[in-house]
This record gives sequence, C-alpha cells and structure tokens, in this order.
Amino acid sequence: MIYTITLNPSIDYVVPVKELTIGKLNYMENDLKLPGGKGINVSRILKEINVETTALGFIGGFTGDFISDWLEKDRVKTDFIPIEGDTRINIKLKSDAETEINGQGPVITNAEAYQLLTQMESAESTDTFILSGSKPPSLPANYYSKMIEGITGKEAEFVIDTTGEALKKALPYKPLLVKPNQHELEQLFNVQLYTTEDISHYGKKLLEAGAKHVIVSLAGDGALLITKDGIYKGINPKGLVKNSVGAGDSMIAGFVGDYLVSHDPVKAFKMGIASGSATAFSNDLAKKEEILSLLPQVEVTSI
Repeated sequence: MIYTITLNPSIDYVVPVKELTIGKLNYMENDLKLPGGKGINVSRILKEINVETTALGFIGGFTGDFISDWLEKDRVKTDFIPIEGDTRINIKLKSDAETEINGQGPVITNAEAYQLLTQMESAESTDTFILSGSKPPSLPANYYSKMIEGITGKEAEFVIDTTGEALKKALPYKPLLVKPNQHELEQLFNVQLYTTEDISHYGKKLLEAGAKHVIVSLAGDGALLITKDGIYKGINPKGLVKNSVGAGDSMIAGFVGDYLVSHDPVKAFKMGIASGSATAFSNDLAKKEEILSLLPQVEVTSI
C-alpha cells in the first residue's frame, strides 16, 4: 500500500480576478474550492492512475469535512486523525500574476500528534509512505524525523517532498525519492545554479547523502532525474499552462506509482513528467486520460 502523509492540508480557494487593483473593490470572475495539501494531491493522482493509496494526516472542522467528503466522492481511502482545530484555507489569487496566501494551519495537540506517529507502527516492509509539504508550526521541529524513524524501523520505503533541514535530516535514512526544484536545491546548498552541469553536480550530492533517486524539477524546462546509473533530462510536452498548483505532487505520484510496479526509474520518470504536465494544463489535478495522452510526447535523454 502507498500511504501519503499531509501534516497541514487545506482547502485551496482559487480566485480568478481579471484586473487586480490593490486597495480597491475587486470582483472575481468565478471561484473554485479544491482539497489541498501535497500528500492529498499525490493520493488523488495515484487513484486516478489506478494505484491504491490511503491518505493520512490531520483533519478538523468544517474545512476538514469538505476535504474528507471530496476524497470519499473520489473513492480515495483516508485514515485521517481528527483534530480540534479547523483545517486551513489557502487563497490562490490568479490575475496578471499568480499570488498565494497560505494559512499557517491549526494547533495540533500532543495527543493528536502522537496518534499519527502510532500509525507508523503498523507499517509493513511492502508499504511506501510519501511525506509531503510543510508542517503546522505547533508540531515539533523533529516531527518528520520521528515519522521516518517509525517507517524505516519497519523496513518500509519512504519518499520525502519537503525542503531545508527536514530534507537534510531525512537523507541518511535513504529515501526512495527526493524532488527539490532548482530554487530549493540552491537554498539547500546556499549556491546559485546556472547550468545543467551545476544542477546535476548538486543533485548528485543528494544521492551521495542517501537518496536513491533525485528529481530536480526545472519548471517549463522539464526536469532532471539523477540515479546511481546515470543522469537523464526530461522535456515537458507542449501545452497551455493553466495551473501550477499540484504539478510537482502529480510528478511524484506518476513516478512512484509506476516505479513500484516497473522498478524502471527512467520509465517512471516519463510517467512523472506526463502526470505533472497534465496537471499544469488543467484547472484541477489531471485525469487519467489526459496523463496517458501526454505520455508518448515526453522526451527523456541520457546526459
């Protein structure tokens, strides 16, 4: 089973405004409310490509009910920890530029935090856990590390999609995949990266530190896959970008869902790029037919 963990889920409130004027009354053209959170996005895409998944994390209040109801409608399995606080709302303001206003998230009590950690105790060696996104400020700084210790103690695999110290501390535990973008990679090593060779060099450092596979997303320029057997450049299919939210999560879902069946990282990389691109070309997360239609257009070359 693939489990996704979202510590700080949200309702993503997408608000298109044709011409935004700060300090004035503005009218939205329409609006869209979606279940948000990186792990939840991964679960939704995995279900779309017929890979069974269970979404874990913290859910509370009327906002949490919205997310749970949506996932139930989509037949995505969940085993959320109910919390006293309300799940946050993130605003995605789309005008000439895309602006995001994200909530901090609810307070998680010690008892609630412990409940999620106990779910790791039932992990099996055939399971894979995908840990994604930020944590609510109320959780301790080492919370990701505690989860990873529980997962690897059961000899299960894990993927981590986060940044900074949480990512650095996860590497010695040998994650199946890490997926920083170029900016996050620069921040991680406090450098400026200008060429493919620069990015590859620092991506290999993540491999040397313990990661089994590294994908560095390059936005419109595609992505790099770095493995022990080689480095590969993937080129995105052509299309009209409508939505950047969830594209990276879709890439992870496509890669992991394919890799756990094929054990072929290059084949899985292609599925990851197709999944991420299909979401970027959609108003919400991609549908299966959209992903499969883009798959033949994905170009991957060894560099």
